[in-house]
Amino acid sequence: MRHTDEYVLDDVEAVRALVREHPWATVVSHVPGRGLVSSHYPMLLDEDEDGIVLLSHVGRPDERLHELGQHEAMVIVSGPQGYVSPSWYDTTPAVPTWNFAVAHLYGVPELLSDEENLRVLDRLVAHFERVLPEPYLMNGTIANSEYAARIVHGTVGFRMRVTRFEAKEKMSQDKPAEVVERVIAALGEPGPYRNPALAARMGAIHGIDTGAPARATDGGVTAS
Repeated sequence: MRHTDEYVLDDVEAVRALVREHPWATVVSHVPGRGLVSSHYPMLLDEDEDGIVLLSHVGRPDERLHELGQHEAMVIVSGPQGYVSPSWYDTTPAVPTWNFAVAHLYGVPELLSDEENLRVLDRLVAHFERVLPEPYLMNGTIANSEYAARIVHGTVGFRMRVTRFEAKEKMSQDKPAEVVERVIAALGEPGPYRNPALAARMGAIHGIDTGAPARATDGGVTAS
């Protein structure tokens, strides 16, 4: 994270929304004697809690790798991002840049019991399956439930209450409206840097209707 006062995102609700919309996250820990380790897992918000509280699970090997629950962890959540060419500005002088939305979330994971872990697994599956015409539910059948009960011992669920965070959203806020409109248009055109998701996010930030959903979860599930 670039440590400047520019583009700071300090709104808790905006960061919560970023987690909802982009649940695939990177978990980073510093383990004494081993150094930095990282893993990648989907995250859910615990919507019943105030602030930012993450729910997920890891495989047993990753629990040991991170020494999960013994140290502070950093969870990185990234939104739309992409290259912005100065050739789109139609102004001089200009330099290339990169637009992005990202949050670094810090806390000490709390390990869950097998029973709680099963509930988290059930929520994770239901969350991503709910938009399908015939959703697969972990407890939808006796066979599914029995299988989940067997495999749960190979995973470790955790809850992480975020005690501090750093987040930024850089979406050409320093540019005049006409330049922003040109960048959004360029991101929507065919070519090597076509990026409809970034264009939609910029449109939402600047109040410009791009005709596309401003938010999308990983896997192509859109949210209004």
